[in-house]
Amino acid sequence: MGDISPLVQHLGLEPHAEGGWFRQTWQTGPQAVPDKRRGLRPYATGIYYLLHPGETSRWHRVRSDELWLWHRGGPLTLYLGGTATTPDERPTAAMLGPDIENGQQPQLLVPAEVWQTATPAGHEPALVSCVVAPGFHPHDLDTL
Repeated sequence: MGDISPLVQHLGLEPHAEGGWFRQTWQTGPQAVPDKRRGLRPYATGIYYLLHPGETSRWHRVRSDELWLWHRGGPLTLYLGGTATTPDERPTAAMLGPDIENGQQPQLLVPAEVWQTATPAGHEPALVSCVVAPGFHPHDLDTL
């Protein structure tokens, strides 16, 4: 990885355990107890998430739906690896970014329990937001 994007400082981002940089920006006030989970969860949570070229988010899955929203920088490849015990050997790739006419998408939904990983597809950092509903909780996360 080369230089750290000034967005890290401007947005107050911190290193993320999965790789990249993040800051939680929002969570709903009311809380619920989703099926098969211990404890309360916010109805939804949101983060900024930034990956520099050469950074990758670790394979992980969340027990909630996760909506990825592209904001700026280069495109981001999001790989979806199914719902088995480990990710599929041939994951499906989708591209987040501004070039809609050439197949990039400004947002993408990762359904609950689907393995996912992401990496920048260009030479610029990629800034996205991730909204998780029901809200993110560390007990609802599996990583490899």
